[in-house]
Amino acid sequence: MAASSRSAREAKRRILQMEAKRELRRLQEKRRKRDNLLAAGAGAAALVLAVVLQLTVFASNPTEDEYAAAQAGLTSPSATPTTPATNAANIPKPETAAGKVFTGELKLNSGALGVELDGTKAPQAAAVFKSLADENYYNGISCHRLTTGETFGVLQCGSKTGDAQGDPSYTWGPLENTPADNKYPAGSIAVARTSGNAYGNGTQFFIVYKDTVIPADEAGGYTIVGKVTSGLDVVTNIAAAGIKTGGSATDGAPAEPVTIDSFSLK
Repeated sequence: MAASSRSAREAKRRILQMEAKRELRRLQEKRRKRDNLLAAGAGAAALVLAVVLQLTVFASNPTEDEYAAAQAGLTSPSATPTTPATNAANIPKPETAAGKVFTGELKLNSGALGVELDGTKAPQAAAVFKSLADENYYNGISCHRLTTGETFGVLQCGSKTGDAQGDPSYTWGPLENTPADNKYPAGSIAVARTSGNAYGNGTQFFIVYKDTVIPADEAGGYTIVGKVTSGLDVVTNIAAAGIKTGGSATDGAPAEPVTIDSFSLK
């Protein structure tokens, strides 16, 4: 009986050991999956943050909510892609530009560009920029931001304060003439806006000096209001001079300061 009892206890001990090993493997697998999930989440958050910050090249600086949402790994805070601006009285009517083509000149301190705005494809945008040009709004304003990525080349202008901040009293929409493939050909003149807001256009615009891909956000793409008809090499030369010290390798203020002498359209 004693030998039989010892055998039973030994068998029970082996069974308990096997169960303990299985439980250990189960816990290790669970921990591995959890760690992988955390790593993937951290990677996603970093990617979202990079996208949010990249897209603000064409907007005012990111808000605290946008930055916090990116860090938390969210796609974005709640956007307002279809809410009309509340300052419609300040914005010229699209009818003033509908069906018209405006031609003129954008004079920078480093050279002049011939430009054309298309009121057929983007009547609201063309009306806005014709109105601002007629008011000499842009005279003396800087082109504050330059990107020099391999497939991302733009010069952004039109911030009254010269630091990318928009004018909250002058916002408008909707989006018009946005490329379905997110490709902005060299020479395009497009409208800067607040990220995630189709009614977040303002006074800022960007000149695409080489074929550029800009991912759309939840509101859509960026309104192409017109094109450069001559003098695009002026912007190419500005880009060739590089980014001012203190910017990133491909994004920051132009090394050689750029200001708008005048913007005329007829």
